[in-house]
Amino acid sequence: MLKNKVAPLSTSLSEAIVYGIQEKKGNEIVRLDLRNIHSSIADFFVICHAESTTQVKAIANSVDEEVFKALNQEAIRKEGLQHGEWILLDYGDVIVHIFKTDKRQYYGIEDLWGDAEVKNYLLPI
Repeated sequence: MLKNKVAPLSTSLSEAIVYGIQEKKGNEIVRLDLRNIHSSIADFFVICHAESTTQVKAIANSVDEEVFKALNQEAIRKEGLQHGEWILLDYGDVIVHIFKTDKRQYYGIEDLWGDAEVKNYLLPI
């Protein structure tokens, strides 16, 4: 999380989301900054993947918990929880995509938003 500085809520939110993903060892975490893309539906997409549906669901639960602890905010909408192949958590300005590995490769969501500024998270923030 950002400390000792005032940040836009969507930036703080995306950082809390990334922390929740890291807590459950999500793979290849990427944050796409969509604020300069005028037709975007959110400020950020946060994307990651996991090897099993169990881990995908655990990551989604961790993100929910961390965002609630940090910002007292819940997702507006949740999709895909039942199957755990691709879970989408909508927090308004930030949308989280948690994929099972093969689904992330198949859909290539990062390629669809090629104009976005990309931030990769390799180490804990």
